[in-house]
Amino acid sequence: MLENFLFNGLPYLAITIAVVGTVYRVRARRFSYSSLSSQFLEGRNLVWGSVPWHVGILLILLAHLFELVAPGAWRTLLTPRPALLAIEGLGMALAWFSLAGLAVLIIRRVLNSRVQAVTSLMDLALLGLLFLQVALGLGTALSLRWGAAWSTGTVVPYLWGVLSLRPDPAFIAGMPLVMKAHIVGAWLILIVLPFSRLLHLFAFPWRYWFRAPQRVIWSSVRHREAAASLMAAEESRRKFLLGTGSALVGGGLLALLGLDKLAPYLLGPRLTSAQQADLLETRLVRQQATVEQQQLALERARNEFIKVAGLAELSPTVGKYFIDYEMLPALAFLGPNGLPQLLSAKCTHLGCTVGNQVNDGKILCPCHISYFDITTGIPTPGSPAKLPLPILGWLVRDASGREVASRAPGGEVRGQIDQAALPSYSVYIVKPHMEGV
Repeated sequence: MLENFLFNGLPYLAITIAVVGTVYRVRARRFSYSSLSSQFLEGRNLVWGSVPWHVGILLILLAHLFELVAPGAWRTLLTPRPALLAIEGLGMALAWFSLAGLAVLIIRRVLNSRVQAVTSLMDLALLGLLFLQVALGLGTALSLRWGAAWSTGTVVPYLWGVLSLRPDPAFIAGMPLVMKAHIVGAWLILIVLPFSRLLHLFAFPWRYWFRAPQRVIWSSVRHREAAASLMAAEESRRKFLLGTGSALVGGGLLALLGLDKLAPYLLGPRLTSAQQADLLETRLVRQQATVEQQQLALERARNEFIKVAGLAELSPTVGKYFIDYEMLPALAFLGPNGLPQLLSAKCTHLGCTVGNQVNDGKILCPCHISYFDITTGIPTPGSPAKLPLPILGWLVRDASGREVASRAPGGEVRGQIDQAALPSYSVYIVKPHMEGV
């Protein structure tokens, strides 16, 4: 229930509060959203805090935005391993850079008496929330390697689901707590945005860019020359901005020519009869898949034993996939002693399905390159996964239904296999509470 609220309800609550609160404050209290700059009160420590903080966090936010808007281009960019290493290293360096700057700003605001006079409880709460959010992001990068690559298949689809009013928390359901806390922290920052000085992000003096240059008369030749140089630079910048604005207006007029393509996109698709039929067929296939899944769950709820395969069908080099009693993927192999070997196929890192091809006694999770021993389920040292794959209990019966051999997870094998009667043996998975029976 709590996760359903945090990842289904909280995003829309945060977006609503941010939009409504910002519009209200801008329109009704337009002179209240200011950065309340304390540079006039203390400037030396501000430089050491403000510059690292703003440089680090702006670059990190731009990278997040680029990944969200263009996940395909981001994946292509990170395909070469050197590029992935460079992005990961740069991101962690920027996070440390940001944390250092923010720590200086917090210490400055707490210890400097002049800055304390213009500091509110909301300022301290916002600084603490920002520090925690960056620390959680850095913790995610340190504990979950290659997040720049795998987040395009987890966090990005979840965020697009929120923005398209189709949230699907399944994309992040299996993630560690530090990543979930990082996502929740972003929604909390969005909630406090209208009530803090962070709202000054939207206060930009656009009119200053286009106003006429002002002439200031100084009493010395040096000041007059400096003023003339500054005025020339301002005039040059004003002309550049006017030219850029004209180019944008011209581009906008050209874009109107493609309005016939844009309008259908904004108004929604107009499906033909064939397209509607294809859509209905796709929905039917998905519904059938759901029915099949429910049938599997019903079968496991009613039966104490579920047949996996004939013992003769199992291979020591290629595992056979099946669904265990937890409705999770699992693999069955033929062990070196001629007995079955069953283990979970859900990677203990982020829940990907492990491959069924055996190489040197190990199977591979292709998502983040973790190797697991098929006998013990233990990952090799250095793998992203740290926990072993669970070993499942099994039961072997002959054609008459008589128990021939069995094993509980972590237990000893009971019974023996008659190789002459191998074709008549079947392997069953045992319900958890029946294991060891």
